[in-house]
This record gives sequence, structure tokens and C-alpha cells, in this order.
Amino acid sequence: MFRRKFLFGRDSGTADVIGVGSGDLYRPGKGYGFVTEKNRREQELLRIPELNSAFDTVYWYRDADLSYIEEDGAGCFLDGKKEIARLESMTGEQMEGEPRRIPLSFKVDVPRQGNYKVTLTIHTEEPMEDVLIFTGRRRLGFRGDISLGHVADMANRPTGSISKDSFGGIQFQCTMTVNVCDFVPRGYTRRYEDKSLDITIVADRPRFSEIIVEETDCPTLYIAGDSTVTDQSADYPYAPGTSYSGWGQMISGYLKGGIGVSNHSHSGLTTSSFRKEKHYEIIEQYAGPGDYCFFQFAHNDQKIDALKARGGYQENLLRYIGECRAKGIFPLLVTPIARNTWKGNDGTYNDLLEEYAQVCLEIGERENVPVIDLHKRSMDFILEKGLEASKSYFFPGDYTHSNDYGAYHMAGYVAEEIVRVCANREEAQYRFLAEHVTKGFGNWEPAQCIVPAVKPAIFEEVEKPQEGAKLLSEIDRLTEPADRVSVLDMVIKTVKFFPTNVYNDMFTDVLGHEWYAGCVECAYQNGMIDEGLVEGRKFFPLQQVTLEEFCTFAVNGYKSRRTIPEEVWEKTCAYDGKCREFARPYVRAACYLGLLEPDGSEALGKVVTRGEAVELCRRMKL
Repeated sequence: MFRRKFLFGRDSGTADVIGVGSGDLYRPGKGYGFVTEKNRREQELLRIPELNSAFDTVYWYRDADLSYIEEDGAGCFLDGKKEIARLESMTGEQMEGEPRRIPLSFKVDVPRQGNYKVTLTIHTEEPMEDVLIFTGRRRLGFRGDISLGHVADMANRPTGSISKDSFGGIQFQCTMTVNVCDFVPRGYTRRYEDKSLDITIVADRPRFSEIIVEETDCPTLYIAGDSTVTDQSADYPYAPGTSYSGWGQMISGYLKGGIGVSNHSHSGLTTSSFRKEKHYEIIEQYAGPGDYCFFQFAHNDQKIDALKARGGYQENLLRYIGECRAKGIFPLLVTPIARNTWKGNDGTYNDLLEEYAQVCLEIGERENVPVIDLHKRSMDFILEKGLEASKSYFFPGDYTHSNDYGAYHMAGYVAEEIVRVCANREEAQYRFLAEHVTKGFGNWEPAQCIVPAVKPAIFEEVEKPQEGAKLLSEIDRLTEPADRVSVLDMVIKTVKFFPTNVYNDMFTDVLGHEWYAGCVECAYQNGMIDEGLVEGRKFFPLQQVTLEEFCTFAVNGYKSRRTIPEEVWEKTCAYDGKCREFARPYVRAACYLGLLEPDGSEALGKVVTRGEAVELCRRMKL
């Protein structure tokens, strides 16, 4: 069985232990070493997130060196605070929002795909606060403080210990089970062989003292799903509130050692494309009797007519279940995680995935398969928090994809659901899974100020002019009058909704085969079409849009994402006598949002051009 031990910062003095210095960078022939900006630039494979730690510098620092590794008698470390201060001095700008940090990653080659037990030891003279340890593609291994005051706390955590070391400092040790498996990276059409594992520490002063990597034989939890589940990469300088994350990369933080997690979820996948694009082929090759496979889809299935909840979606899930059982693999269904979606007209929650969640529950009942009802748990959470407070758990400006805080929180619900649906099952393997669930690492609440990283002014590039003919064509198109469905399409994209794959014939003049039918359905479902714009059952989709009408669409779209103060709707404005009665509240809100000049000087009955509509959407500033 494979076993390797690494000692950092000093010579091991024995052939059985590999001494690692601050200058030991990874390269394939060597088989181990740190991964920094320098060797990532030199080695193409190190730039593929899914084959590495999934950390990479934000794009404007790609040619810069941020990781200056040092060493002392207690290990190798990176002084992150010093490096952040250096970057801020270099750019002349202070990084806004929650504190950002630079991760320290170490890579080890292993002989084969499978599960490995990784024991990490850190010796530190000073306590380390808010430490994050990830393995593989940013799968959570530890979160918390490393200080003697937290010794009692460790008993309730998945793994680890804190004690005084022989030098009078603090010794922290944690053990994690890491799965190594082939993968089809994002943007690639073929699978890549993967036989390396990464350990990454995020802290103000991340440090490695000792690592032991040992091959281990234990069950693997495979995950099949979409972007809400996948192992998302993160830019650094890193902040959890502005990093995309799927719950699949946080579930390892709620499991004891002895179960590996192999997450093959991918952005954009459906129950159909997961198989067609060869992701399931990898699970079929490596998964065996006693392993598990979680399936969570729907977010992309609902955009495709052939994958309706009681159509292709249901059929595909049933096929996966049958195939797993035939190989002795234990399947579990996960209902789709809820979006932070609200109706613009009345402010109620808009559940776009209810039917898909219900189908999962029905399959579970009929086929005797455990169903983790993440849809209900996540929706209840969003309803309790409300539209505004829920945003802290999603990537800024996104209403579907969680950030690290949200993914950790959702993984906690998955863990609780595993216990609920598996603890009393007849099958011993399901009970084994429930017994390996822990309470995780306690609450991880979002920072008060979550602000996306902004490119410093010194990195701004001059945009290249477009070719003359193409530019003239686009300018001509922008001067054309905008119609209702074109404006709806713009507003929907601005507020980050998406056209649906069905149309329910609510308007007699919108037919299901038209390109805009799904757009009209989306707008209708989300309360963006006021009754004042409808006559009988006619919507007049190709009718030119007036400025007044644009305001109704835009304000209803905005309301689904942000709260407009109550007093705005009642406060009189200079346009009150110039618009139709139903539109008056929308026009008042449009003034508040800066879509109209407040002095009443704009002609509400004028037709809006496509270019003007684009500019007005930009002013919405979601």
C-alpha cells in the first residue's frame, strides 16, 4: 500500500521521510511540491482547475507572483498579510469587502485512482484564526481556529486534535479522506487521467509542518449533478463571499474520515448530458459494490422540452437508479436546490422547480430510494431569510449559485437529510453513511460586506475597436424600435432569470413555437407583465414599446431581485398626470431607480429604441 511522509522546513534525516523546503515547487517527474503562480504559468496541466486545487489568481494578477514561500524550523509558510499589503501598495488601491487571503497549496502524485488518508500537522507559535483546509478541487476538510482554547471544540468536529507541542507552541493535526479520480474538465470534451492530490490551507499565515499520505480502502460517495453541486474554482486573493461553490465540495466537511467524495457534477449538465458527455462513464468505471451515488439535477433539465419533470427527467433518473443497483451501488436522489426567485408583481416566492422536486419524491416512494429533500430545506431557508438577506449566501448578483457560505449551509442540510432518510433503513450500507455524518464545523455566517474583486486601475486595458462593417451593423440595429418581447428578453437577462422550456398558452397571440414563447412564460411566472398591458388574452408581443411600458417591465423585474421602499410607491412625482393610472406606481419607481429624469421632462409615450432599452437596463444596477 502506498504511503509517503513529508516533513516541511527541515531535513528529515531518513530515507523514509521526504524533507520539503520553501523552494520545492511541483513538477511531474518530482512527484510533489508547492503549486504557485510561477509553476502554474510554466505547466499547462497546472492551469486546469479540476485537476488541481481549483485555486488560481484573479486574471489581472496572472503574470504576477503572489506566493512567496518561507520556511523555519516548524515548517513552510506564506505571510499572506504581508503579500496583500504589498499588492495594495503596488496598485495604490485597498481591497474592499471581506478580508482577502492567499492560499498555500501542496501537490502529491499517487500511484492510482482511489481513496487516500491524508494526515496534516501544523506547528505554530501563535494561534491561527479562521483557518480553511481544502483537499482536491476545493473540498472542505477543516474550518475553524487553531488555538489551545478550541481543544474542547474539536470533539464535535469531523476530525482533528489540538494540543501543546514539545516547543511550547500549538500542534494541530487533522485527518481527511481524499478521493483521486479522472475527470472531464470544464470546457474540455475528453476525460483527463488524474493521479495527484492537493492540500490547500487558507489563513493569514498558512503553514505546512508535516503531511502523511496513505492509500486506504473505504466507500466512495460519487455525486452527479449540475453547477449548484459542482466543485467550483475560486480566484485569489480569496474571499468566501465572492467565490462560487457547489454544496458537493462542502459535504466532505460533514463526514467523518472513512468515506471519500468524488464529485463529477458540472455546470450546465442535465440528466441526459451527464451521460452523453461521458461524465457518468467515469463513475461506471470506478464505482463498485458498497459505494454511493447522489443525483441532483433539474436546473438545466427544465430549460429543455424533452426533459420535462414527468418526461425525460423522470426516465433518466429511473435508468440511473437501475444501473446503480445492478452494480451494488447505493443510489440517493437529491431534490434540486431552490433559487432565490421572487415574483415582481406581488413579492411572493416563485418556486420554479416544484414539479421536479415532487417527481424525485414520487420516485423515492415508488422505488424505495432515499430522497434528500434539499429543495424544501433550501426553500424554507430562503423564505425565512427573505429576498435581501438570502443574497449573502449567493454569489453577488447571482440568484441560483451559492457562494462558499451558502454551499456550506446547504451541505449541512444535505447532511441532516442523510441522517433522516438513511439512519433507519434496512440496508446496512445506508445506515453506515448516516453514522458517518457529523455536525460539521459549526456556523459559518456571511461577512457583513461582500464585494466582488475589482480590477485595479493600473491593470485597465484599452478596448480594441470593432471592425468597421460589424460596428456599423450593430449601430444600425440599436437604432431600431424595440418590441415588447425584445425588451422582456433584455430585462430577463438583466435580472438573471432565464426563458423556460414550456409555454402554457396564457395569451392567444403568443404561440408555443415562437422563439419568444419561453421568454413570455418566464416574464409571466415572475410577475413582470402587468394586467394593464393585456387586453382580453392578448399580449401583443411584437408591438413597439413606449417608455411608460418599458418602466413597467423593468420595475417588476427589479422588484423580483431588490426591495423598493414602500414610500416610493406613494410619493407623487412630476409624471403623475402624464401616464396611465395602472402605470403610475411604476413610473414613480422608475424615477427612484434613475430610469427617468425626475423633472417630468421625458415623453412617456415615445417609442424606445433597442439602444435606449440597453442603456436603461444598464441603469438598473442590480
